This record gives sequence, structure tokens and C-alpha cells, in this order.
Amino acid sequence: MGTLLILVSGMMAISIFVALYYHEAWLNLLIASSVTAAAGIALRLMRDDKNRDVRKRDGFLIVSMGWLLMSLFGSLPFVIGGAIPDFVDAFFETVSGFTTTGATILTDIEAMPKALLFWRSMTHWLGGMGIIVLTIAILPLLGVGGMQLFVAESPGVTPDKMHPRITETAKRLWIIYFALTAIEAVMLWIAGMGLFDAVNHAMATMATGGFSTKNASIAFYDSPAIHYIITLFMFLAGVNFTMLYFGFTGKVGRIFKNEEFRVYALNMLIMSIIVSFGLAVYGDYGVEEAIRSGFFQVASIITTTGFITDNYLLWPNFLIMIIFVLFFSGGSTGSTSGGLKTMRVIVMIKNSLLELRRQIHPTAVIPVRFNGKAVPQNITNTIAAFVLIYLIIFFGGTLVMSMIGLDFMSAVGSVAASLGNIGPGLGSVGPVDNFAHIVPEGKLFLSFLMLMGRLELFTILILFMPYFWRNR
Repeated sequence: MGTLLILVSGMMAISIFVALYYHEAWLNLLIASSVTAAAGIALRLMRDDKNRDVRKRDGFLIVSMGWLLMSLFGSLPFVIGGAIPDFVDAFFETVSGFTTTGATILTDIEAMPKALLFWRSMTHWLGGMGIIVLTIAILPLLGVGGMQLFVAESPGVTPDKMHPRITETAKRLWIIYFALTAIEAVMLWIAGMGLFDAVNHAMATMATGGFSTKNASIAFYDSPAIHYIITLFMFLAGVNFTMLYFGFTGKVGRIFKNEEFRVYALNMLIMSIIVSFGLAVYGDYGVEEAIRSGFFQVASIITTTGFITDNYLLWPNFLIMIIFVLFFSGGSTGSTSGGLKTMRVIVMIKNSLLELRRQIHPTAVIPVRFNGKAVPQNITNTIAAFVLIYLIIFFGGTLVMSMIGLDFMSAVGSVAASLGNIGPGLGSVGPVDNFAHIVPEGKLFLSFLMLMGRLELFTILILFMPYFWRNR
């Protein structure tokens, strides 16, 4: 955790150069970076070199506390500089950044200093890459959420060795992540977006975060080229990064053999066509505009990026219903997207259909198959538990936000958007609104939901179980 804070401090220091370039106040960033570095160094000095073994139980605590510490110290630049003087608001904004949610309390984003906007986007980028490393290299080894299914496919990862193979995996993923971010930034710049905005939007896209430097999000840019570029990279960001690794190494055939990728791509294509058709027929859209808006918004919601080109709450009701359903789907496992994830949905649907068959043949052993291989029953049970707990938290969270004072639609939208790390929701937290009006208690609760959704539920929930803290 100390090393993690030192890394955050270094990334925070980069924003100082942005402030100097644009002749903005930089002392707040220097103080925040120094305090974060000091805390990181202090934690590292507390370590016990004689006991370096990281047990499974330690892994859960490190992951959860790591994200919490990043969010607490990542809030400092906003608070110290006075851009977001209220700590709860700053904490909410930072949690939203590191969890790649994209929900914001800012009412005038364009009035923010560019250095803080850059740090805000950087929280996305760091959080997105951190999630990639966790979901591919760490969490499968902890047995979280059924992600053991692709341990064998992850380059260099084996269940019995944390080092050096996971380190090598992380390096490869960082290279892919950085390369795609740089490519998108250059393409957006060529398409007419300013360099500063291009870099920020590229970081937010690859992290599937959704923080924009403009109040109107991507709707600010009346450029089909920019919309199509971001749509493409949102799609790529929602792909399992193991598949992207295969693509970078010329093993394209393995990508299309992957069942999760095929379902993810087909789901996005079908939903985009339906929404585009609905906008062209029932909305005041031309054919090209309907296609562009449909594909962009569906990609944004499925990948939980949360960028906006249209106010989907003004669309026909059946299209709003489709958008709401997509809140729960998510992209691929091992991507930066949130939600339930495509792999879990596939296994749940297959298991449900096979259960009907088992009613007729109760003694038959009929396993769920994923990518042509039988899924162990314990993993199927874990995925079923994950989905059930996800829905319970969603309904319980909606009740809590209703008790706090939100109307039903806004309560549903705020919880779905936070737990799924989507960003914009429904009602008063819809695509053209924000979360500024929610009371502090509600913001803290939604921050907790963001962290829980980002870290695959079990990672945080298990810390609240008494048996986690027992010696045996």
C-alpha cells in the first residue's frame, strides 16, 4: 500500500507540470503530492522484511485498503486548492475517478483549472489499469467472482506463482494500455480535438471512465469523426485485455474463438442496431445521425464508460428501457468496464437453461460449458452468488437512496450507475445532470457502492464477515 501511494504521488506530480505550462496555481498539487509520498514512505518503513508472504486473506485487505487509500489521498489536490472545498464532494469525485465510474458533482467542469482536470482524468487512467492488473493477475488467484475461468488464458499467470509471472503480465498489460491510449489521443487530435482534451478523453475512454473536460461531454464536439473514434476505442476498452494481448501478438484467431468476445461483440451490435433503428423511425434523427448516436450510446453504456452525445432520457420509452437493461450487462471480464460482465451473464443463462433439462434428467451430469470446456460447479455457484448479491445490493441501495430523499427513478438510477461504475443514471442523475444535489450521506453511500462494484463485491464484503478476522 505504501508503494501504491508513492506511485499515486508520482502521477500527481505530473499535474504540477501541467499547471506550470498553463500558468496555474501549482502549490496545492506539490503539497498533495508530498503528503501522499510521505504517507507512502511511512507505510513502507512499517513493513516486516522477515515476513513477506502474502496470504489469500492479506490479498483481500490489500486490494480493498489500497483503493480506499488512493481515493482519500487523491482527494487532496481538490481540497487543498479549494476547487472542491468540501471533503465529501472531493472524496466522491476521486472515488468516481479511481473506480472509473465517471459520476461527478462538478456543475461547471470547464471552469476547473486544467491541471486538476488532468489529475481527474489521471485517476481514471490509473484506476483502469489497476483494475486490469487485478482482474487478470490477482483476483483469479483469490477466487473472486468466478474469474478463475480465464487464468489459463492470461499470459504468464498461473494459480501457484505470484512472481515473477504476474509482474511480467502486468508489464505487458501496461504496454497495451498505454499504446491504445496514445493511439486514441493522436487520432482525436488529428480529428480536430485540442491536444489537452484529446489526451484527457483518451485516458477516460481506455479506462471506461467517462470524465470529460467539457460540461456537455462528447456532445460538445459536433464531429462525426470524433464520435466514431471514441466509439471504436470504447469497444476495445470493453474487451478482455487478454484478447487484446493476443491481437497485439498476431493471434487474432484466438480472439474470435473466445465465446465471451463473440457474445460481447454480438450483443453490442444487435443493441446498437435496435437503438439506431428506433431513433431513425421514432426520433427526429437522420439515418447517419441515428446510427452514430445509437452505436455511441450503446457502446458507452455497455462498457460503462458513460460518455454522452445525447440525452437518452428524451428517447422513446422502449429505448430508455433498453438503456436501463444495459446498465447491468457490462463489458468483458478482464476489461476496464464494470457491471455484471459478459462472462457471468453467459454462465448464468446457460446454467438456467440447463436446469430445465436437469428437471427431466435429474440423475444426469450436465455441466455448463464455456469456451468448449466444462465449468466446475464451484465456479458456477460463485457466479450465481455474485449475481444474486449484486441484485440484492442494487435493490437495497435503491431503498437507502429513497429513504435519503431521492425520487424512485433517481434512486434507481444513482444506485445502478454507482454499483455498475457507469456514471450517468436516470432521473435527477441522468446524462445532463450530476450528483451535486445529493446529501453528503448519500454521496458517501454511493462512493461505497462504487468501490464495491469496482472490486467485484466479494473483495470488500468479505471484510465485513467476522470469520475473516479470526486466526483460524
